[in-house]
Amino acid sequence: MNNSEKLFIEAQKYIVGGVNSPVRAFKSVGGTPLFIKKGEGAYIIDEDGNKYLDFIQSWGPLILGHCDKDVQDAICEAVSNGTSFGAPTKIETELAKEVLELFPHLDKIRFVSSGTEATMSAIRLARGVSGKDDIIKFKGCYHGHSDSLLVSAGSGAATFGTPSSPGVPADFTKHTLLADYNDIESVKKCFEDGDVGCVIIEPIAGNMSLVPADKEFLLELRELCNKNGALLIFDEVMSGFRASLKGSYGVLEIEADIVTFGKVIGGGMPVGAFAAKADIMKHLSPEGPIYQAGTLSGNPVAMAAGLATLKKLKSNPNLYTELHTKAETLMAGMANIANDAGIDFHYNVRGSMFGFFFNSKAPKNFDDVCAGDEKRYAKFHSEMLKRGFYFAPSAYETGFICVSMTDKDIEQTLEAFSEVVKCL
Repeated sequence: MNNSEKLFIEAQKYIVGGVNSPVRAFKSVGGTPLFIKKGEGAYIIDEDGNKYLDFIQSWGPLILGHCDKDVQDAICEAVSNGTSFGAPTKIETELAKEVLELFPHLDKIRFVSSGTEATMSAIRLARGVSGKDDIIKFKGCYHGHSDSLLVSAGSGAATFGTPSSPGVPADFTKHTLLADYNDIESVKKCFEDGDVGCVIIEPIAGNMSLVPADKEFLLELRELCNKNGALLIFDEVMSGFRASLKGSYGVLEIEADIVTFGKVIGGGMPVGAFAAKADIMKHLSPEGPIYQAGTLSGNPVAMAAGLATLKKLKSNPNLYTELHTKAETLMAGMANIANDAGIDFHYNVRGSMFGFFFNSKAPKNFDDVCAGDEKRYAKFHSEMLKRGFYFAPSAYETGFICVSMTDKDIEQTLEAFSEVVKCL
């Protein structure tokens, strides 16, 4: 890792922390972050020439794996015509149709350039439509780094949030209430305490490893929103087209008022989006008074990558079964190895997403996840990395299977874990 170490030292001279997104710095697992030179299918290769089986896949977007030929060809063709116009293009509509035809409860979509933009804009839209300022979010769910969403819990779960980052004024978070994931009573308390215009939630939470919401909980949440005149926002930036072709809707069939997307719909390029019924979206500028804009929104290169990805996913209906089988094989195998060694291990799988915990019980919320053994995870991470397996450098991140991964890749991962477990 000599080259990565040298590059990290140099990067820290010019880039804050040496990285452009905090988790990449390996702070929670220790060691030096890898500097990646290239990707090939299920693998990445670092600047020292080391090859790793990649269970991060750019944090989700690369469901087809690195350097998929169809996606690359689409990007190259788009670039040959220009990289950005700041004007409408045909391909924006094509991608919009591909997304919307999967969701009968969504009529119109607006593309943006990131998941943070998508959730921020969805909340503004929901507040504008409902005419209410307060929002409810859940501990452990991450919806980007916009000010009103960077909050921490007060004395109880169902409290107004206080800023969890310097630079965020308390006035920006005073309208954000916090509830416990999978705890409907905490949500009811929030509705009692505030004038709630919307509720935002990851229906399949991917930012406390992987913790799916119970269907009964989400149904009750849907009912509470209906009863109180609040809009329900499903943040599917991560789970959209990952948990199933239709995200959580394909698993649970629960209709949110607004849904946010990202990652897979960009095929590895920077893309986000939010969608809703026409009677909600008509409030958005230029049709309505709620303003949202972006110079690079609907970027033709990003649209081309997303369109190529979605078309390929749709053309293979068995794909998600295969991805789920590989994820389940990996997790069940690791659970058996860990349990045989007397180590607590629980996991969740949804489609091509997986998450695991060195916990004494299966987590249902963020507090449960925090009870896990982070030092054990850090040791797991470093030992697997030495053996050529690249897992997330944080115990709070979800893992991903890609189409390029083979049964042999999964088998070799389990063989490596059989060695690593002796160190844990």
